[in-house]
Amino acid sequence: MMEYDAEPIRGLPGELPEGERILWQGAPDWRVFVRSALFGRWIAGYFALLALWSVANGGFGGAIASVVAGFVTYGLLAGFAALVGKTTVYTITNRRVVLRVGIALNKCINLPLPLIGSANLRPLGGEHGDIALSMTERHGLGYLMLWPHARPLRLSKPEPMMRALPDATEAATILADACAALMPTEHTAADALPDHIGGAAA
Repeated sequence: MMEYDAEPIRGLPGELPEGERILWQGAPDWRVFVRSALFGRWIAGYFALLALWSVANGGFGGAIASVVAGFVTYGLLAGFAALVGKTTVYTITNRRVVLRVGIALNKCINLPLPLIGSANLRPLGGEHGDIALSMTERHGLGYLMLWPHARPLRLSKPEPMMRALPDATEAATILADACAALMPTEHTAADALPDHIGGAAA
């Protein structure tokens, strides 16, 4: 029996209450996750520079060691990213955002839509992107508890983040419409889009 086989609905801790419905579900693309969340390209470049430096100084043994270390390190990052992609499910309903995260210790993080002050979309090339959620109230989750599903460098006020989404623009639009539908305003969901999908996340 797999760890998540007992889920009544994929990615959710229980059955949906009456009136709540799933609008969108997705998971990180592990290849993009390596690049964007784990700085895979920078790490690969670092080991490549070490190898070139060793060659320039006549240390061919050091160059080989740097290349091997680079492959091993990148392989570990890719393996971790693949596990994140396999175990993570992001869900948007008409009432909340749910992050089912965790590899060894799984948990579901419920973020009610009325408490989401803004959602910041960071494009990652193509249709991929991250969506950081700025909450209007403190959610009690520390940065380490959220990582790697947290906006970088926001340590004092951690922001949950849906990472490396393959259809980020679609997810952002659905989230904006869902938030707008709960707002006591005469504006349409399309009018509310700029208020909820803001500038690039750091």
